[in-house]
Order: sequence, then structure tokens, then C-alpha cells
Amino acid sequence: MSEPIRFYFRGTVREFAGGAPTRTVLQHLREDLHCTGTKEGCAEGDCGACTVVVGSLNATGQLEMKAVNSCIQFAPTLDGKALFTVEDLQQQDGALHPVQQAMVECHGSQCGFCTPGFVMSLWGMYLDKNGQPAQRREIDDCLSGNLCRCTGYRPIIDAAHRMTELPAVTFDRAALTAQLQALQRDAGTSYTAHGRTFYAPHTLAELVALRAAHPQATLLAGSTDIGLWVTKQLRELGDIIYLGHVTALQTVTEQGDMLEIGAGVSLEDAYNALCELYPTQLGELRQRFASLPIRNAGTLGGNVANGSPIGDSMPWLIAVGSEVVLQGPAGQRVLPLEAFYLDYQKKDLRTDEIVAAVRVPLPRENVQFRTYKLAKRFDQDISAVCAAFAFTLDGDQIIDARIAYGGMAATPRRAPRAESALTGLRWNEANLRVAMDMLAQDFKPLSDMRASGTYRMQTAQNLLRRFWFETRLEAPLGNESVNAFAFKDARESA
Repeated sequence: MSEPIRFYFRGTVREFAGGAPTRTVLQHLREDLHCTGTKEGCAEGDCGACTVVVGSLNATGQLEMKAVNSCIQFAPTLDGKALFTVEDLQQQDGALHPVQQAMVECHGSQCGFCTPGFVMSLWGMYLDKNGQPAQRREIDDCLSGNLCRCTGYRPIIDAAHRMTELPAVTFDRAALTAQLQALQRDAGTSYTAHGRTFYAPHTLAELVALRAAHPQATLLAGSTDIGLWVTKQLRELGDIIYLGHVTALQTVTEQGDMLEIGAGVSLEDAYNALCELYPTQLGELRQRFASLPIRNAGTLGGNVANGSPIGDSMPWLIAVGSEVVLQGPAGQRVLPLEAFYLDYQKKDLRTDEIVAAVRVPLPRENVQFRTYKLAKRFDQDISAVCAAFAFTLDGDQIIDARIAYGGMAATPRRAPRAESALTGLRWNEANLRVAMDMLAQDFKPLSDMRASGTYRMQTAQNLLRRFWFETRLEAPLGNESVNAFAFKDARESA
């Protein structure tokens, strides 16, 4: 039986009924609720003009407030959550919120089109920091999903500093938590409109049963890719099975020598946990992976299930020997991640199965691991090449070499000839050169709008050389010597 979508908005519980399951939050805001402060720019989660903050209760019942792109989120995903837009920030006495006031004082707005999105991103950080000052790196990360074309970032960054100097405005988390608790459902629901059904199971058993019953339905997690199927490709998705309410998929636990990350864990939460294990190896990739609103919505399980040849997670996951956990009516299957990808957009996934989790090995002694991303922008850009290397070394002897790339083939995959050219040999420059040559036999990269095939091959080879510079036994180079961004940070902090 179809039930209306219920969410908390502007001090009351609202219902979404009658709209298509793929109607976006932005469309519902502007066209149905006539709240036009939130803007539409790119409609693909890139420019940030549509940024809103969504409040939800996590698997442990704690309130989370996250900035997301409303242009690619479907309205039914709001069920049991709270939606905040720029209209919510004005105080009861008519005064501006400190975030808005700081933007005014620091001249952070000219045409103003992007300003509501910047304000909402900064408000998300204001809540997260509880009104305390933020470091420049935190501000940059907060604004990574917002593009400004007329003012420039300096006055906006000034506003990010200034907002915490103004009289503080508190946010009643306890009251919102109580409101959301009252909206929670005891079991999974379905919403039907325009001949399509949006299923929202609550348990893994419900999810598996729905998948078996509706093998053609679209599985939806963070909508950071599927949302574009609708807004850009104008695709009809048919029925949808939403993973966002399945709490069993939202856990991060250690299982023996593996860290198991549920398929519903957001990219932000997943990389926060992973960076505790691999801080230097994954720190820069985490910051450069998409933007904060995208990481807040997207999931690591979705990134893996999507299987894009240019996805940033897969090369390093493959290099360190990660596994994917598949769940179906017959039980679980566990595969090495590289075995999951068969060909372009083809995966070893049965029609009645879902990706349930990703298992990442814990750090191991004598394993040197690095991952590198090449793109035209530092933040929020698709890779031209993403490389990952995990070598087990005994002194300078290579016991095992695992080399993986994204952007070099139809799937993210390993480089078997280069690996064979190194395994059992010494980690020196002569053997490095042989392995670099072998990469040309492992891959025949294509040319496209991001990079030419020649550029991809040369940079793939040079990234292996960079790995050698960082891990050679004699005089290894520190990150600030081989990384332009780290060099800049080191100079500025000197």
C-alpha cells in the first residue's frame, strides 16, 4: 500500500504525495513548495547552487546534519528526515544568521546566484563546529562543492572566518531529534505514483526479498550517479529500491584482519574510518574525492557497485586486496574486488544479489601502499588516471607487487605484466624501468575529453616512478618533495 512521504520542513511535518518517485528535492522545493531561495545551476551535483542541509538519525539514533545537492536527490529519500534551506536561517526577529551576516560584511556575494548554496555549506560547517573557528583546510573542504564565478573565493573564505566572530546562534538538536524520532517507521514502506514504486526496506532480509522479486528495479543509495541518469539522460528508472533505511548496511566493523564497510555507509564516513588506518596514504585522495556534499550522500558500496572505470576508490581497493560481499536469497558470496569486474559496466553480480559490504585489509607490516589521482582540478573532478601500488618488501626485495589503475581500461584493473616484472626482484631503478615499459603491454588507454591515451600512459608510468621515489630503501623522498600540494602547504606553514 502506497504511503505518503513525510519529512520535517519549516517547523512542521510535510507530506510528498502524487509526485513521481524521481522528482528531485530541488523540483519539489521550487515548483511545489515555492521556496525559491535554493537555485538550480548544473542539475548534476557539481556547482552547489542547490545545496541544502538534511537532518537524519543514523543507525545509532544520533542526529546528523549534512549538506547535500538537492538537484540529484529524489524527494522520497526525505522520508523520516528534516530539510533545511536558506529560508530557514533568518532569525525570528528578522536578523540574518551569522553565516549570512558574514557574507554581507565580507562582500562575499555579487550576482548572488550561488550565494544560497555557499551559505548552506557554511551553515553545515557552523553546526558541525558548534560555532567554533575552522581551519583553512576545513573551510576549503567545506566549500569544495560550491563554485563561484564572479566574486572569487577570498571574500567567501573571509566570511567563513568572520561568521564565528559574530554573536553565536544556537541550534536545538534535541528538539529536532525528537521530531525525527516521531517520524520514524517501524517497517519498510513503499510509495507509488505515476505507475512506479519507490520501495524503502528497513532490514537486509526485506531488501534481499525485494531484489529477488524485482530484479529489474533500480537500486538507489546516494543518488550521486543515478540522479544524473534522470536529470541529464532523461532516463525512466522504473521501480526503485532504496537502501538508505537499511541500518544493517550502515555499519563499519573490524572482521578479523579486515575492516568491513556496509554498502550504505556514506563516502565521507567510510573515508574517515579508512583514513584512521591509512592517514598518509588516503588523506589526499579523501579530500580530492568529489566534494563534501557528494561524499555526504554517495556511498562506498555504490561507488564499487557502479564499477566506473574512472572511479577513484577501486584502484586502491584492488591494490590492497579488498573484497566485495554480495548478498542474495541463497546467502553470501565474497569475491576479490578485481574479480567482480568482468568488462565495461559488466559485473559478477546476479540479478537477485546486492552489494552488501566492502572488506578492506588492515595495514600489514612491510607493505608499502600509495594511491595517486591525476585530474584537471584539485577538488571535485573526475580522474584522468588514478593509480595505486601495494608492495610487500623484505628490505629492497619485492615479495609481492600489486599495481592497479583506473582510467586506463574498460574497468579498474591490475597490471599483471608489470607486477610479474617486479615480483621476486630488487626494488631498484633498473627493475623499475622494466616495469614501466611493461605497463605499455598491460594497457592501451583511450583518448577522450579528459586526456589523450599518450598522456595517460606516460603519467601512469611516471606515477610508478613516483612510488619508487617515495619507497626506495635508500633516501626515500618525503611527500613534500614529490607532491606540489604538500610542498605548498609546507612552505606556507614554515
